[in-house]
Amino acid sequence: MATNRTFTMIKPDAVRNGHIGAILAQINEAGFRIVALKYTSLSTQKAGEFYAVHEGRPFYDELVSFMSSGPIVAAILEKDNAVTDFRKLIGATNPKEAEAGTIRAKYASSIGENAVHGSDSDDNAAIEGQFHFAGTEVFA
Repeated sequence: MATNRTFTMIKPDAVRNGHIGAILAQINEAGFRIVALKYTSLSTQKAGEFYAVHEGRPFYDELVSFMSSGPIVAAILEKDNAVTDFRKLIGATNPKEAEAGTIRAKYASSIGENAVHGSDSDDNAAIEGQFHFAGTEVFA
């Protein structure tokens, strides 16, 4: 059963390139409500913990290094069918394959530096949101 919340991060490449405002505006225009928002950074250790599911894969070390290379914006978003709708909004992981108008088509430069993270399931959305936010930082 689909929930009404998902988790996202605006990644270091999009932050560095000044796209925070445009990405948040596109999220709002798509009908998502931001219920938690944080401008922060991930240490190498925290990035490794967050992406532990990928440990052992060829891209893991590069991913951890990239995600700890600068600030991120973490957010929990609310909308009916949030996970599926947000995955559509961000587009394919490879920005060359992302549909025109999606966040990755507009702001990503490569598969590795693809501007945003979006949860891939309701369960992961809850886990990822709890990784970044205390209960007192999430507003209904």
